[in-house]
Amino acid sequence: MLSSLMSSTGGGKAGAHQRDSSLQHCDPVFSSFPVRQLLIRCADLVHHGDLPAAGRAISSLLSVANTGSDDATDRLVRQFCRALSFCIAGRPGCCPPSSSAYFLFNHIAPFLRFAHLTANQAILEAAAGCRQVHILDLDAHHGLQWPPLLQAISAAGDIHRPPSIRITGAGSDFETLCRTGHRLSAFAHSCNLDFDFRPLLLPDHRPNYDRILNHLVHGETLLVNCVLVLHKLQNEELLTFLRTLKAIKPAVVTVAEREMPPLPTHSSPDFIQQFAATVEHYSAMFESLEATFPAWSRERSEVEQSWLGREIQGAVAGGESHRWSEKWEFAMRSAGFKSIPPSRFAVSQGRMLLRLHYPTEGYNVEVEKEKEEFFFLRWKNKPLYSVSSWK
Repeated sequence: MLSSLMSSTGGGKAGAHQRDSSLQHCDPVFSSFPVRQLLIRCADLVHHGDLPAAGRAISSLLSVANTGSDDATDRLVRQFCRALSFCIAGRPGCCPPSSSAYFLFNHIAPFLRFAHLTANQAILEAAAGCRQVHILDLDAHHGLQWPPLLQAISAAGDIHRPPSIRITGAGSDFETLCRTGHRLSAFAHSCNLDFDFRPLLLPDHRPNYDRILNHLVHGETLLVNCVLVLHKLQNEELLTFLRTLKAIKPAVVTVAEREMPPLPTHSSPDFIQQFAATVEHYSAMFESLEATFPAWSRERSEVEQSWLGREIQGAVAGGESHRWSEKWEFAMRSAGFKSIPPSRFAVSQGRMLLRLHYPTEGYNVEVEKEKEEFFFLRWKNKPLYSVSSWK
């Protein structure tokens, strides 16, 4: 797809003129190219710095997407056009999602639940038999991950001598963290657990090693949870953080990330290829939601606009460092970590999650023989999320 696209656009000033003129007239172009290909052509104009032509191309593309059947492709195109428009205007356009969008995404799609469930199982296995457990959650958000784990620890432990559980929850909003702590404390006490929650304020959403050190206590078993966290760190910053994390000797580090490439700066030679892969990733995300919820679903619409739309804006802006699973493996091993393959029970839990709550044909989970460190959640065999554990 990409090769035929690039050969039709040319290069240099002549190529820019050809791209501009071919996109000024909507009907002939749309009869010749799939809509997603034209979206990549818009990105190509941004890549070559022809912002006026890019603006016109985006307007033409939006006019078709807004008058089409409003299927998953139309909605996907609108979100990417919006993200590219922010780039043209020089505005980041990416604001934090609302709490309702987060709760809805967790409810209607399996991605966060899969990440939480799989990470929890690795933490539960690493903490077995430990008397003092300290979980460092580098993006606690609303704490939805932890009630099932607390309940599992309570059920597996000695009712007369429950283990001590401490969660240090990191986030950018102190009030939200405090509310999360109150909810988790009430739940833990109902499970007869000795529990403590400590908020860790990270205003820029980025892990801060010095602040983390202040929360460590000698004698505790440390377990580190990184669900959708590490992509916020750039290459050298990531490796430095992972090496310092390795130095505090956690019993396990759980990592969950989207299975997609980083988007470099718009002038980078790799921008178009990576942009195309990003479009394919979110195309599968939108398609999976459309297969699960009807076109008139307000819940699906809010998730697409307020959650996935925010993700797309962040990805297109180039401020996040997403990676394929093999790149995460390279980063973790370079920092001195060794992989812990998912247990059979973890795999069976992931499959059960889909069967019970997301029976739509298309979702599947798998551990690949070539990448046994990673547990993938796919849509129609396209990996969308991966979860892995390290020590």
